[in-house]
Amino acid sequence: MVSGDHPLRELLSRLPNPVHRLILGIGLLLARVGLADEGRVRRTTDLAWPRILTGVARKSKTAVDIAMVGIAVGPAAIAGIGFAGPFWGLAFTVGGGLATGTIALVSQRYGAEAFDRIGQAVRTSALLVVATTLPLTAALFAFPTELIGLLTDDARAIDLGGAYLRIVALGIPFAGLNLVGGRALIGADDARTPMLIRGGGAVANIGINAALIFGAGMGVVGAAVGTVASNVLVTAVFGLGFAVGRLPGLGPFPVSFSLRGRYVDTATIRDVVRISIPAVGRRSVWTGARFPLLAFVALFGSHVVAAYVISRQVWGLINTPGWGFALAASSLVGQSLGENDEGLAEAYGHEIMRISVVTYAVGAAVVFLLADPIAVQFVDDPTSETVPVTAALVRAAAVAVIARGVGGTYAGALDATGDTRWPFYSRVAGMFGVALPLTYLGATTTLGLWGLYVSYFGQSIVPAVVNRHRFSTGRWKAISRRYRPDSTAVND
Repeated sequence: MVSGDHPLRELLSRLPNPVHRLILGIGLLLARVGLADEGRVRRTTDLAWPRILTGVARKSKTAVDIAMVGIAVGPAAIAGIGFAGPFWGLAFTVGGGLATGTIALVSQRYGAEAFDRIGQAVRTSALLVVATTLPLTAALFAFPTELIGLLTDDARAIDLGGAYLRIVALGIPFAGLNLVGGRALIGADDARTPMLIRGGGAVANIGINAALIFGAGMGVVGAAVGTVASNVLVTAVFGLGFAVGRLPGLGPFPVSFSLRGRYVDTATIRDVVRISIPAVGRRSVWTGARFPLLAFVALFGSHVVAAYVISRQVWGLINTPGWGFALAASSLVGQSLGENDEGLAEAYGHEIMRISVVTYAVGAAVVFLLADPIAVQFVDDPTSETVPVTAALVRAAAVAVIARGVGGTYAGALDATGDTRWPFYSRVAGMFGVALPLTYLGATTTLGLWGLYVSYFGQSIVPAVVNRHRFSTGRWKAISRRYRPDSTAVND
């Protein structure tokens, strides 16, 4: 565990922390009625709240970017960045998917105290991320307007989206590496350090973007430059921390290793790829579905595109509890398996899900009630036709997102076991079996905007049902035994 006697950590512990208090209060209430164990509640809370705050910071950054360009340039800029979003999302599809292998291997090795095998898992994951994202970067940099043009025929949106995409593509490898770095630390029972590093990067990003968008008048290009610069900075900080073993003010990392060590290790590559491919596929479902989804939304008109992009930002914000609970489940389930305690792993999965659902419900209720004032914040004209559509979509998202507390938490728990196929299947069924067809029917029939509203539920309820069923079968226990560390150590 990381000690708490370093300046930034000590300051953090003294600050009022409503997120920590809310999660802990919910967990303790569940413990009182026999639905959770108090000790597990406290461990879950310690791991989840920093990641949730990181998610809030990063999603707030994105929402602020959208609001900034919307005010500075107009709805066409919001639409342009929205059309560029699926391409930028490839960083999180590949990087986040491969980072699933990272946290599974790191958490099990950390639980088994096989500390000398952690560095190999992180270095190999980093190599795979760079190798897979560089070709994506090259393609997006070379053909940004052509790619945006596949989704819309709005010339203004194509120009603005292409200008944004050409620059932001340069940040894709760094964004992927940051996910690997953060997951490695969370797998080693430290969620605060990645919160401070990535959250600090998000704050820096907002400041840079404000200066470039408004001060320098660079519009969407300024937003893209700020995003790339902040991701490069965060990557450098993670690399320094792993290499030196500590950071000024933050204190020691729970794990450290040489960056000059071996990157190509056949066995580790095989394990990371085997665990990560279904996770990459699961993330690819959303990223891939966004292309036809935005094309279908474009059939409603540009004001609905802008409204949908805004509602997705709000969805992302109220979905941030899932970031914390899914990764807490991955870390704690993985560590329990590393200790060969399958019963404890199962208990963590179910109890974290219960805490997650109640937390989602609280946040969703607040957003539902504030949907109208939220919608107004993204436009310079409160009478715009975009506003009522945005408010309605925000309300739909707020109700639908509660089911993410089930699906996302169980997906995180299954990730730690190496049983990553079923969360992939559930995402495919939800997106391509429900959400996309409803959106298309809404755009082409009298179903109208109701198709768009209900599509949110397809994205959340189907994975919730499938992932819960899969975890309840217990088949992941046998699968996890393939990846648990044996007695043979690999020196770093």
